[in-house]
Amino acid sequence: MLVKMNEMKNQKGFTLIELMIVIAIIGILAAIAIPQFSAYRERGYVASMKSDCNSIRTAEEAYYLDNNAYLAVISSADTSATLPGTSALSAGNKVVVALVGTTDYTVTVTSTLLSSTTATVVYSSATGQTVYTP
Repeated sequence: MLVKMNEMKNQKGFTLIELMIVIAIIGILAAIAIPQFSAYRERGYVASMKSDCNSIRTAEEAYYLDNNAYLAVISSADTSATLPGTSALSAGNKVVVALVGTTDYTVTVTSTLLSSTTATVVYSSATGQTVYTP
């Protein structure tokens, strides 16, 4: 019996306080990292929206050079069938192209993956600018 008690004194390990401190530190790091990760994802989705908007703009201009008119695309389902070079739109993005008169068009891209359902990327051929609205 005496031998067993001496063996227990020589055992090494972590105390409950040390384990609680480690758990608290991990919790603090997670509280910092998770919102940053969400922000990185949001920026990635916005970048994919801008990229798709630019692809559609380029395809519209190429179509105009071939046909001397812009093509109005009602939905993203029609986009890949009618505009060459737009078959690889990003997952979760919806595209709408609308004619403005006979000489201008707008490209509007929205994403179903963003937390904000009202976020859009809009390109206007009249101004030549791409605008992101969160």
